[in-house]
Amino acid sequence: MIQSFFLPMKPPTVTYQQGKRSTVNKHTGKPIYYEDDRLKDTRAKFTAHLSRHAPPTPLTCGVRLVTKWCYPITGEHQNGEYKLTKPDTDNMVKLFKDVMTELGFWKDDAQVASELTEKFYAKQPGIWVCIEVLPKNGY
Repeated sequence: MIQSFFLPMKPPTVTYQQGKRSTVNKHTGKPIYYEDDRLKDTRAKFTAHLSRHAPPTPLTCGVRLVTKWCYPITGEHQNGEYKLTKPDTDNMVKLFKDVMTELGFWKDDAQVASELTEKFYAKQPGIWVCIEVLPKNGY
């Protein structure tokens, strides 16, 4: 099974690592983690765009997730040129996968055993997503 779709949007540049904050509970001394407003906005944006593509039931098998993040062209960059600046690909996909898990694309994002994340400059900003079911024997 393969599902692919395009989310026409300006990809957020805030990542999970940048928006995660902590404070200390004055009574227990334990850390309390929370999301800043930028991260909350990014989560809401992902939820709104991804929700219409969520499957009726979560996948329970191994999954390959391919995402291509298409950022608006700036400066001297060309359509299709790789984006070599922040955000880092490993950081930007974390929140995206968390939202996909919350929306029921799969039961647990640990099922994503194969992953490819790329970022480009593009005339049409957005995120292209492809979800594939992995064979039991991966090699």
